[in-house]
Amino acid sequence: MAVWDDVVGQERVQEQLSAAARDADAHVTAQAAREPVPAASKMTHAWLFTGPPGSGRSTAARAFAAALQCTGPDRALGGAPGCGFCDGCHTTLVGTHADVEVIRTDLLSIGVGQTRELVRRAQLSPAGGRWQVIILEDADRLTEGAGNVLLKAVEEPAPRTVWLLCAPSLEDVLPTIRSRCRHLTLRTPSVAAVADVLIRRDGIEPEVAAAVARATQGHIGRARRLATDERARARRTAVLRLPLRVEDIGGCLRAAQELIDAAAEDARQVAEEVDAKETEDFKAALGAQAGGRMPRGTAGAMKELEDRQKRRKTRTQRDSLDLALTDLTGFYRDVLALQMGSRVALANDDVRDSLDRVAQSSTPERTLRRIEAVVACREALERNVAPLLAVEAMAVALRAG
Repeated sequence: MAVWDDVVGQERVQEQLSAAARDADAHVTAQAAREPVPAASKMTHAWLFTGPPGSGRSTAARAFAAALQCTGPDRALGGAPGCGFCDGCHTTLVGTHADVEVIRTDLLSIGVGQTRELVRRAQLSPAGGRWQVIILEDADRLTEGAGNVLLKAVEEPAPRTVWLLCAPSLEDVLPTIRSRCRHLTLRTPSVAAVADVLIRRDGIEPEVAAAVARATQGHIGRARRLATDERARARRTAVLRLPLRVEDIGGCLRAAQELIDAAAEDARQVAEEVDAKETEDFKAALGAQAGGRMPRGTAGAMKELEDRQKRRKTRTQRDSLDLALTDLTGFYRDVLALQMGSRVALANDDVRDSLDRVAQSSTPERTLRRIEAVVACREALERNVAPLLAVEAMAVALRAG
């Protein structure tokens, strides 16, 4: 299996990255043999992967990193790097390669301190691999100060360091940074392509794979979770019932509260799964004995851990709520398709009765206003409006729509 097999529906991007990996391999091979480095090259030191959620930005970045570290024998025979079987490919894909650093954050932002540590790491020569690769999966979460720190490293890169930045769009990255990166735009994969990868890689039943791929409109990660997580399916079902529950003000307020409570419950469950073990491991690293008191001078470190866990819980709750709003937008998009007589495939065909009911009781103009209300709610949450207030306002607008 080649490293590109999981890069779904991105043939053009795959071709560009494969060509760059081939030139990168020629560069390292020439240096090792003390031969002249080829002048023309499709390889560069900084890349920016953008695309809508679920398009596979981080998957493409990881595949490219694996191809850069590939040591497979086919390269010597003119084959493209990225065999998927050699030690360089395998350790990169499973996350254990010493020269590949993957940064993802479960917090709301990436600060200056963490970015400075990345920049320091980027100045090192590869420990054993062919390139030092830094994958920043959430480049859009860099604070302004962190972005300025990163800019210096991108402007003056170490000879064999490669930065792979991922963000939803160009506008989410500082202009000074994106102007120094080679830009690759990923598209949303087709429903058929997502279903195929779920069947082939995850062993999902074909009917289930097709249904979840259609329900998530090509979002690979969400489709996989919907197929394998009963809790995710129950949450989606509850969200898709909301349009039928906003017939009066009381129903609007109850539905809004339930959405907020569901997001809070998601955050609580994630915290239960992660925080306790993380805290115990951290205490052990600080030298605490089981059941004993913490050593002197560790209170500050523990407080920092608690603050980080609190910020992670906030982000988890916000992400869960945003996912619910995405499902709600998809519902009204299907309603609009029915009202307009469109032949486009419905994402939520499993709740066709609800779609028909809402479509017959309203007009396309009202449906558009309802979609605008959901979008306005998402924008309010981005501006840090209190979640309950934002969702209540949306629910009332869905009724009045």
